[in-house]
Amino acid sequence: MAHRLSNESRRLRTLITGHVVPEPERCIQCGICSFNCPIGIDVRLHAWLGEDIEDPACLTCGECIEHCPRAVLRFEVTDLFVGAKG
Repeated sequence: MAHRLSNESRRLRTLITGHVVPEPERCIQCGICSFNCPIGIDVRLHAWLGEDIEDPACLTCGECIEHCPRAVLRFEVTDLFVGAKG
């Protein structure tokens, strides 16, 4: 039970403080990532250009990551909000 909570806590922290990072050399431009983005971000273009998805509208829902057939996308924790509380 404690291990499960730890994994869930880590997942939630990543969702809050992370962004999607592509590996462009693995991308085949299928567009499944963009098709599954609920707010219409052109994830495929970001992957093609090798740009992190730092769109403030991104929900960090992970749908693009979940549906990518080649595991091109991953979450990466940022330090954008570190120290922002104080």
